[in-house]
Amino acid sequence: MIDELNTTRNAVLAARSANRFFCIGALHVALCSMRLPVRRKPNAECRMPFTLYLTPYTLNRFHKTTATRHRDSSTQHPVSSIQNPVSSIQHPVSSLQHPAFRIRYPVSGFTLMEILLAFLILSIVVTTILGSFNAVFSTTDTLENSGKYYDMAKSCLNRMKTDLEALYVARPPFYKKPEFDDPPDNYRFVGSTEDAGGIGFAELRFTSRAHIPFDSADRGGIAEIVYYVQANNDGQMLLKRSDHLYPYPEFEEKGSDPVLCRHVKSLAFKYFDTDGEESETWNSDEDDFDHATPTAVGILLEIGTESDTVAFETTVKLPVHREKLE
Repeated sequence: MIDELNTTRNAVLAARSANRFFCIGALHVALCSMRLPVRRKPNAECRMPFTLYLTPYTLNRFHKTTATRHRDSSTQHPVSSIQNPVSSIQHPVSSLQHPAFRIRYPVSGFTLMEILLAFLILSIVVTTILGSFNAVFSTTDTLENSGKYYDMAKSCLNRMKTDLEALYVARPPFYKKPEFDDPPDNYRFVGSTEDAGGIGFAELRFTSRAHIPFDSADRGGIAEIVYYVQANNDGQMLLKRSDHLYPYPEFEEKGSDPVLCRHVKSLAFKYFDTDGEESETWNSDEDDFDHATPTAVGILLEIGTESDTVAFETTVKLPVHREKLE
């Protein structure tokens, strides 16, 4: 009987030190080992009235704690100190049977439909982002090209405005209406249309005091200035400026003339008379214009590429003009 009580005592100590969810299991094992007189069928197994969900870590801890308590209790506590240990266990069965205390290992994964749906969403997002990037880059390139064309057109128009505001025109009594066989006037104002690379561009010839000297020996004076468009070797249209002092040579296009503007798509001039009427051409030596000169000149310049063009327009009021001669 003493051995049986020792066995019961050790089991109770082990149950107290282990997790309270396993106390009933420990007590049941102890009671089965005591071989108490219980009515049961022969060869019947000693079964627990509930189900324990144990993990390998919990079982290992339970066995180690039981062995330690059994070794320490054999020397520290007399047998008489055990007083009805079974009563100290307070119904842990209800807590073990709650579903929240069961350890479950769910199996997770993705179905084929979920994977295909994820790829579809990813492709839509990536396509949207790439489209946004392309739009941003295209806008950036357009702005950069527009800025470059704006600076170039601004410089070109400022140069043309400076030349026209320094216009020189011979007026009566220094100017007389020419006869049929008289040579052309040196200070004539002529606006025409010429072909360049198979495209018609405006050409303007006049005299101005805005001569640009190219060396220190070059003297100032009234210069003959001609604006014209010339095709480059790669097909690019260049707006050039010819500048010569008196005596004025016969005009011809030269590769050495300075370039005012590149990537020219179109160039046109509008000439306004004293009545405000507009004309696309002008010649102060002809009777059709009564040997007069315009009072203002409008400039229309378009530069850029095939896909991106920028148009500029300005009007320059001339400081002097010659009235119509009867």
